[in-house]
Amino acid sequence: MPKRKDLKSILIIGSGPIIIGQACEFDYSGSQALRSLKEDGIETILINSNPATIMTDPVMADHIYLKPLTTKSIVEVLKKHPNVDAVLPTMGGQTALNLCIEADEKGIWEDFGVEIIGVDIDAINITEDREKFRELMTKIGVGMAPQATATSFLKGKEIAQEFGFPLVIRASFTLGGAGAGIVYEPEKFDDVLSHGLEVSPIHEVMIDKAMMGWKEYELELLRDKNDNVVIICTIENMDPMGIHTGDSITVAPAMTLSDRTFQRMRDMAIHMMRSIGDFAGGCNVQFAVSPDEKEEIIAIEINPRVSRSSALASKATGYPIAKIAAKLAIGYTLDELDNQITKSTSALFEPTLDYVIVKIPRWNFDKFEGSDRTLGLQMKSVGEVMGIGRSFQEALHKATQSLEIKRNGLGADGKGYKDYEKIIHKLKVPSWDRVFVIYDAIQLGIPLKRIHEITKIDMWFLKQYEELHFLEMEISKYTIESLPKALMLEAKQKGFADRQIAHMLDCWESEVHSKRMELKINRVYKLVDTCAAEFKAVTPYYYSTFEEEIETPSGERYVANDSVVTDKKKIVVLGSGPNRIGQGIEFDYCCVHGVLAASECGYETIMINCNPETVSTDFDTADKLYFEPVFWEHIYDIILHEKPEGVIVQLGGQTALKLAEKLDKYGINIIGTSFKSLDLAEDRGSFSTLLKDNDIPYPRFGVAETADEALDLAEELGFPLLVRPSYVLGGQGMKIVINKEDLEAHVVSLLRSIPNNKLLLDHYLDGAIEAEADAICDGEDVYIIGIMEHIEPCGIHSGDSNATLPPFNLGEFVMQQIKDHTKKIALALNTVGLINIQFAIKDDTVYIIEANPRASRTVPFIAKAYGEPYVNFATKVMLGEKKIKDFKFNPHLDGYAIKQPVFSFNKFPNVNKNLGPEMKSTGESILFIDSLKDDEFYNLYSRRKMYLSK
Repeated sequence: MPKRKDLKSILIIGSGPIIIGQACEFDYSGSQALRSLKEDGIETILINSNPATIMTDPVMADHIYLKPLTTKSIVEVLKKHPNVDAVLPTMGGQTALNLCIEADEKGIWEDFGVEIIGVDIDAINITEDREKFRELMTKIGVGMAPQATATSFLKGKEIAQEFGFPLVIRASFTLGGAGAGIVYEPEKFDDVLSHGLEVSPIHEVMIDKAMMGWKEYELELLRDKNDNVVIICTIENMDPMGIHTGDSITVAPAMTLSDRTFQRMRDMAIHMMRSIGDFAGGCNVQFAVSPDEKEEIIAIEINPRVSRSSALASKATGYPIAKIAAKLAIGYTLDELDNQITKSTSALFEPTLDYVIVKIPRWNFDKFEGSDRTLGLQMKSVGEVMGIGRSFQEALHKATQSLEIKRNGLGADGKGYKDYEKIIHKLKVPSWDRVFVIYDAIQLGIPLKRIHEITKIDMWFLKQYEELHFLEMEISKYTIESLPKALMLEAKQKGFADRQIAHMLDCWESEVHSKRMELKINRVYKLVDTCAAEFKAVTPYYYSTFEEEIETPSGERYVANDSVVTDKKKIVVLGSGPNRIGQGIEFDYCCVHGVLAASECGYETIMINCNPETVSTDFDTADKLYFEPVFWEHIYDIILHEKPEGVIVQLGGQTALKLAEKLDKYGINIIGTSFKSLDLAEDRGSFSTLLKDNDIPYPRFGVAETADEALDLAEELGFPLLVRPSYVLGGQGMKIVINKEDLEAHVVSLLRSIPNNKLLLDHYLDGAIEAEADAICDGEDVYIIGIMEHIEPCGIHSGDSNATLPPFNLGEFVMQQIKDHTKKIALALNTVGLINIQFAIKDDTVYIIEANPRASRTVPFIAKAYGEPYVNFATKVMLGEKKIKDFKFNPHLDGYAIKQPVFSFNKFPNVNKNLGPEMKSTGESILFIDSLKDDEFYNLYSRRKMYLSK
């Protein structure tokens, strides 16, 4: 039965600003759903308050409302669009679901005759209300951990007395494990119980007997209205129960599950999905399995919506879950839809993987000084990476190489721990680096049995680690000249980077690369094809691996490579890697627009990125997607294979920018602004000389490389001082110091964490106003796309400031200085493409803080506020296809747009919430106001100095 004819206009609710627990995986699923509905000629109306995402771009929906996610906004939108037939709330995470429920309770959907599709409200209520869920599971014969509900403090105490410790407390109706905790001893129980009752919107908690050490699995399901159910992906958590799945290292397909238990788990998942309600769409089910021969299965929870893991499962299998779920919601059945990868088989199939994927979360604890870094039931990661390989070891190595934390993979980089006590402590208390510490423990000779006893990580995974350690020991016996080909090939097949092999052999990375080329050990590229090559795939979605040569009967030797190089002119866009504070989804937005613009200019587009949550790694965004670490070795091999016209680095944030030097050194063409100019802007000393030569004011400054030099400089410059390292993003390591003791302590700590870095000391302009400008330059002309004034004073990182577009109280004289300085700097830096410049204004003089000749965090915000595709324009300028004068700029904004940062401090209750030069926000929303008399503006302005920290 084909799609419903009565659904002509559908409202989609987005997920709002990015917070810990709800990141850009919902931007990805929402974007997929919008494209899917558009294909069927359905009018799409989107409400979402996040300006940084591709989802809220005009190319995605017919009508976009950048409004706060409230029932008031829903009513406003429905009044403007009385023809809306249905709402799809399953693509925007818990935020969208909660808003849908609230609107339902208020009778809004009924008032406007809007049907809820893709989910059943009763299904949400059953799965979120843990007592009802428990009753249902008991009724259908699915086992659960001993569990009870408490709606009061007293009831909670009674349950604890009955069950005994350890206990798990989970708050009802929350996301990312908010309000959840494991309690090992009675003394801490009262606090966790009170907190859980407080954060639950219905003041209810579920108390479970903790199943510590049990193994954890997730299944991703899809069901259509004819009750066809397919299981898209089975994901195994390498970390046992007790760590939120969003903070766990996960592997697909499941590695340590017997087939008999897997079949039982499948049946249970399907039974659970069918029992919670009659709806068509996606579903995520979590199970715990006992770590013994019995393999007893108990259900943890079920989410009747696309989840964080759906994005991962989509990228892992190549099966676009959100896209198909949107089709099912409008009445299609699975057997009527195409497999998006093969285009010749139906969507009613279960993907088969002939590779392994490993997901590792990315944390940002360094931004939350004093935060509890222990991983538990409350999610704390800000992003994630995924590695694809032919073995678990290769995929694990690729994922660790993707994290961008200055590690080259597991071990073999001289950065591991060697202290026995420290290693044991880190194994006992899981934190962000346990994935590396396991390797350190094996290197130190701690027996696998002991590591298993402490971590409860399955012995199979630990043995995989041990094999890597044995291989490292073996390779270390050789030199680069004497290393046998077989060992080099084995090391590469197990994912060791050239840099790691160089560390083992005590030589240079380039020597290892040359040796590989000489031995003909080259990367080959394989398709992610959903069906283990059983059917021909048409989607160019690749990962790299190493294979033995095949010999034909005629004696010809070759290695099979799925990635066929065309003779078209090509452009590579380097992605922005994992989301983290300081580099969020706004750079993914820029990369996607860069790809689309290059495509419009007739180039074959090649995307390299390793972030499973984003639209840039969708298999049909670029002409070719290489799901690989944004790590030099991987990029260089792809470039050697594809031979592009050049590489775009200025759209992928600091991740891509950091690779510009290597690209330049190896003679690879950088599209747009040259490395020399990028480097000049990053080197604070050289940049200030450029300002001096152009008569542009800047705060008095000096460069120091030691604490002594810094103290001498302080005498000259005077306090307060702003101390910052070069080549960092998101204000990392920036601090305002007000005396010598502060200065010395900060400089010593900075040089320890970022050795050999040049530190810049600026005289801090106390009480100055901060503003910033974004512009496009073609080398001859400069067009300023937007000037923003920060509501908070100078000293708070621009990413943490409320910023107004256009400025609200800068006089004509100051505005003219900003325009003049922007044009002068853009041209002096030979910028080709985008540039962002930040200013401090004191006593009507405009001083320059810094210039970044690349896409900035604010470009998507300005593009949405003015309704202009600035990244598209800038990319065409970078490619030399267009000049500034070729564009007809027509920005339109009534009143003001305010960029409002959003913080996730609730995940770190004891952290200092003061704001300063180091960025702490995880996302942002956009607020439109008609005039400065608006209450919201007044409220923001009155609080502007509240959080300033020195």
